[in-house]
Amino acid sequence: MSERVSHWIDGQVVAGTSGRTAPVHNPATGAVTAEVDLASASEVAAVVARAGEAARAWRGSSLSQRAAVLFAFRELLHDRSDELARIITSEHGKVHADALGEIARGLENVEFATGVPQLLKGGYSEQAASGVDVYDIRQPLGVVAGITPFNFPAMVPLWMCANAIACGNAFVLKPSEKDPSAALFIARLWKEAGLPDGVFSVVHGDKEAVDALLVHPDVAAVSFVGSTPIAKYIYETGTAHGKRVQALGGAKNHALVLPDADLDVAADAIVSAAYGAAGERCMALSVAVAVGDIADPLVDAIALRLPKLVVGDGAAEGTDMGPLITREHRDKVAGYVDAGEAQGATVVVDGRAADVPADGFFLGTTLLDNVTPEMTVYTDEIFGPVLGVVRVDTYDEGLALINANRYANGTAIFTRDGGAARRFQYDVEVGMVGINVPIPVPVAYYSFGGWKDSLFGDTHMYGPEGISFYTRGKVITSRWPDPATSSVDLGFPRTR
Repeated sequence: MSERVSHWIDGQVVAGTSGRTAPVHNPATGAVTAEVDLASASEVAAVVARAGEAARAWRGSSLSQRAAVLFAFRELLHDRSDELARIITSEHGKVHADALGEIARGLENVEFATGVPQLLKGGYSEQAASGVDVYDIRQPLGVVAGITPFNFPAMVPLWMCANAIACGNAFVLKPSEKDPSAALFIARLWKEAGLPDGVFSVVHGDKEAVDALLVHPDVAAVSFVGSTPIAKYIYETGTAHGKRVQALGGAKNHALVLPDADLDVAADAIVSAAYGAAGERCMALSVAVAVGDIADPLVDAIALRLPKLVVGDGAAEGTDMGPLITREHRDKVAGYVDAGEAQGATVVVDGRAADVPADGFFLGTTLLDNVTPEMTVYTDEIFGPVLGVVRVDTYDEGLALINANRYANGTAIFTRDGGAARRFQYDVEVGMVGINVPIPVPVAYYSFGGWKDSLFGDTHMYGPEGISFYTRGKVITSRWPDPATSSVDLGFPRTR
């Protein structure tokens, strides 16, 4: 009998009452390992109500209390990372080392949030007018929600909840129903760290649960990471119901490789960034833009490296790339390769014909050359182990190609020319840029997010912008007259 994965409400596991469940698979074997409860709208309302009670109490906690809980949570997460990584591998399929890397990047955000006493310091202007002082403070919003994707079941929730809780909010997490167990593991760590019950909740579900969070009047803000169509829906629905929304969408990340680039460095970096986690990450490189004479040697160098990648169960020693998340998604990605070949791309390495395990949702690495901008393998976010090479004659042509793309999440340039790199970072219309760095995910004390159809809303995720998103500013103007000379003055304070 498969395990049942239920909600986390008021500091404990609570079985769902909707009567609806969804299967959870081990992608490496295809076997159903659990059934996850899918919440009804009434169940979501109950979770939000309890979170609201907890938020009112947690708001009154001192900054020192919050920092102490965050430090304790950080230590627990650090010490039990290996256990959490195994859970991620069993439900997502990524290799164990990649799962550990995901947790490490989430841990950085927890460490940033431990500085909340410093992060919430406001400004103070003494004697702004005669006898008048002005200062600003930031206060929590109340109940905030996070709707997170399957590809990073630990890191993305940690991007959101650490800052939200540090700022004094109660956080309701709706993780992907495809790999829900990491969320419960994190919930248990929060409780063990001393977080009051109700401040962190987990409600599993599908669209019904998402919609319930988006329209609930007591949910003040929603954070989302996922595909662009859903991000747009989340943003439009949430803002229509008066919420703050930060919704991060899809990507088509390009690597511009100049003729002077170190070929081995570029090829190693592109292979790692394109095929790590089976390409199921929004910062994966999916297009290599080869400028001039570098194209042929670059394609050869990438093709030479791909047979060396071991595709298999992510829990097995020596595996480089695991399976895709579901059988349906595996077939969809293979269909993109079919379409690319039919539309004229050259299949240099064919993942459809790779020697991969028969069980599970595996697809080998694919390399497509001579990709053009009108092909679906270029226009669409594939979210799989498929890399397309677009050949251009000049830097300007490559830059124009990148800037014309509707996605603008991340990009990279490979070159030995500092002037070219500086020009690229100035000219490229993309939110996150790497210079000889293939996956330019910002460290926790900056903020993460793209431009164009990769972001809906005005606020990037985590870092300083995360603190701003989960708080609202209040400006106080005060005057305390000298008791010896005090008199009533109902006029507007004058600065001159």
